[in-house]
Amino acid sequence: MSWFKRLDNEIVSDSERTVRTEGLWVKCPDCGKAIFRAELDANMRVCPHCGHHFKMDARTRIQNLLEPGYELVDLELVSTDPLNFTDLKPYKKRLAEAQAKTGLNDAIVNAIGRLGERDIVISAMEYSFIGGSMGAVVGETIARAVDRSLATRAPLLIISASGGARMMEGIASLMQLAKISAALGRLADAKVPYISLMTDPTTGGVTASFAMLGDLNIAEPGALIGFAGPRVIEQTIRQKLPEGFQRSEFLLQHGFLDAVVPRKELKVYLDRAFGWMAG
Repeated sequence: MSWFKRLDNEIVSDSERTVRTEGLWVKCPDCGKAIFRAELDANMRVCPHCGHHFKMDARTRIQNLLEPGYELVDLELVSTDPLNFTDLKPYKKRLAEAQAKTGLNDAIVNAIGRLGERDIVISAMEYSFIGGSMGAVVGETIARAVDRSLATRAPLLIISASGGARMMEGIASLMQLAKISAALGRLADAKVPYISLMTDPTTGGVTASFAMLGDLNIAEPGALIGFAGPRVIEQTIRQKLPEGFQRSEFLLQHGFLDAVVPRKELKVYLDRAFGWMAG
C-alpha cells in the first residue's frame, strides 16, 4: 500500500510524517527559499540568503540589545473597554486572545538595563498583540519610559512595530499621540538623547507622533513606514506609486530617515550613536 512507509519497524502514514516536520521550515517572502526555523532564529530572524528581515517579538529585541541582568518594567497595566466596543468581535475577547497568545498585557514592553557600558531605557512594541496597535496602555507605558529617562538621564530607545492607533479605544487612543509627543518635548528640553527605531510595519498614528520625533530616526531594511497605506494612497490620488514607496530605503533616499541599519549591526550602531549624542 502506498499510503504508509516502514521506519525502524514502525508503520507511519504520510500524514503523520507531514505533521512531524510541520513548522520546522519557513519560506522567505522575498527570495522564496525555505529556511530551517532554528537557523532563522539563530540568525536574528534575518534570511541568510537575501537579508530579508522577518518580524521579531519585543522581548527578543530587548534581549538582543541589552546586557544580561536587564529588567522588564511597567508590565502590570491592562487595557479596559471604554467604549464597550463589540463590532465583529467584542474588544474584551480580542484582548483576552492577544494576552493568551503573547503572554503580555498589551502591545508594549519596557526595559531598563545596559547597552554596552551605557545605561539605557527601551520601550519596544509587540506587533503580535492586535497588530501593535496603540491604545491607552501603550501610550501610558511609553510615557513612563520617557519619565524614567528624564529621572535618570539615561538615553531612550523606542522600537516601533505598529499598525497605528487602536480604533477600539477611540479618542482614548488618539490622545496618546499628543501625550507621548509632549513627554518627548520635555525630554528634548532636558537634552536627554532619544533614538527612534522603526521596524516593519510602522504606520498610522505611531508614525504621526513619536516614531518620527527621534533625535535620530532610523529603520530596519525593508520596513514599511508611513501614515496611510500604499493602497489607500493609490485609491485616493488615482496614481501608481513609485517602486519601493514607503519602504525604509525610499524614505532614507528622500530625507525622512537618518539611517537604515541592518539588525546584526544595530547594537554597535546604537552604542556609538548614543555615545556621540552624550558627548
